[in-house]
Amino acid sequence: MQTLTSLGTAVGGLLKARGETVAVSESSSAGLVSAALVSVPGASAYFLGGGLIYTAVAREVLLGIDIDDHPGVRSASEAYARLGALAIREKLGATWGVAETGASGPTGNRYGDRAGHTCIAIVGPVERVVTLETGSGDREANMWRFTERTLAEFEDVLRSA
Repeated sequence: MQTLTSLGTAVGGLLKARGETVAVSESSSAGLVSAALVSVPGASAYFLGGGLIYTAVAREVLLGIDIDDHPGVRSASEAYARLGALAIREKLGATWGVAETGASGPTGNRYGDRAGHTCIAIVGPVERVVTLETGSGDREANMWRFTERTLAEFEDVLRSA
C-alpha cells in the first residue's frame, strides 16, 4: 500500500505547476483523498478544502444539494458524484471539483449497490465521471482502492487537460 504523501504527490505537483486549485467531496473514501492531497508539503497552494459527505444532512448543509431538485438522481451514482463535484467546486471557488461516493463495505448500500462500488467525478476545465467495482467487501481495502483510483483519474485528467 502506498503512503498518503506518495498518493498525493503527482496531483499536487501538477496543480502547483499549473497554478490551479481543488476542492473535494468524498464519502466512502472517508477523507483519504483530502488527506493524501494535504499530506504533500505546500498543499495550501492548491487545496482549498473538502468535506466528508456521509449523510443526507451533510449533503444538504455542506454541499447545498436538495436531492428533490434532481429527480432520478441517487447517492452512489455517477450523476450524484458529478453534482457533488460541481457543488464543492462552486462553493469553494476551485478550478477543480473532485467527488467520490459509494459503498465501502462490508455490505452494500440501501440503493442496491454492492460493497466495493464507488463513483468518481472530476469537474473543471474538462470533466470525467467513472464507476469502480472492486468486488470486495473489505471496507478498509476498498477505502484505499477508492482513494487510489480517484487520485489516478484526477492525475490522468490533469495530464490530458
